[in-house]
Amino acid sequence: MTAAIGMRGRAEALKGHAAMLGFSAAVSGSFSLGALVANDIGPVPLTTVRFLCAALVLALLVALLPGAGRAGRRGFARADLAAPWRYGLLALLYGGYFVLMFEGLKTAHPLAAGAVFTLTPLMTAALAWPMLGQRLRTAVAAPLAVGAAGAVWVIFRGDPGALMRLEIGPGEAIYFLGCVLHAVYAPMLRLLNRGESALVTAALVTAFGFVLFLAWGWAEVLATDWAALPARVWVTLAYLAVFATAFAASAMQFAAQRLPASKVMAYTYATPVWIILWELALGHGVPGWVVLPGVALIVVALLILLRGDQA
Repeated sequence: MTAAIGMRGRAEALKGHAAMLGFSAAVSGSFSLGALVANDIGPVPLTTVRFLCAALVLALLVALLPGAGRAGRRGFARADLAAPWRYGLLALLYGGYFVLMFEGLKTAHPLAAGAVFTLTPLMTAALAWPMLGQRLRTAVAAPLAVGAAGAVWVIFRGDPGALMRLEIGPGEAIYFLGCVLHAVYAPMLRLLNRGESALVTAALVTAFGFVLFLAWGWAEVLATDWAALPARVWVTLAYLAVFATAFAASAMQFAAQRLPASKVMAYTYATPVWIILWELALGHGVPGWVVLPGVALIVVALLILLRGDQA
């Protein structure tokens, strides 16, 4: 019996790892595509419409997919709407992260922003202790520190002098504030969950996000000349809604119920590698060789976490 329970737990953990691998692949495209359109449309209108599209996609999935709802049922349940303030709070954290991300991408290079994103596991691990009682073990803390060192190397372009002078670009600084919100979001998913499925939570968070950000930035949304936007904005918006919001939010919620918060966020370490591939695919070339040691440290951190994982 004990062995069977252990195998079942291991299988669930592997599902969580698979979900986060998909998450890292999906969100990485946000950096390269977001940088392409960051100066074409304001971050608030982009986030508002993104949440609307994602909420519609997610609600359709909840309604149609067997097992998408509470307790393996299809559709939404009355209990899903208990304490709706939870979804509003999560939406503010999640949406605030996106707004600050696209504001930062107006000036930050996608790879540098991706490196900033890899600092979130360490921040999440620090927050998971007081919020969830998840203590950070040495086996996890060590690779998190290695990954953070790699991120700092990329952010400061391998220049110790720039690090000592704290010469960080304004875009990176803005995006770092967004990553703080993201670090809070991960443990809050588990803390506020009352039995809702991953898809239900993601659908309601994005729906609440649409309402909140529309109420906040309605003037900017109405002032946007949607018909005059270049095609790349609509392509990016479709990608963000389906992959970087609907799928990614579901994947994170799914994994957060099966893995410790620090392990959930550890998969952000794969982001710089995916971004390099995205930049190559978009014809932007490879980053300077000086940042590659930092990228290598980030990859090493992820591999150590995966190899030493027993969850």
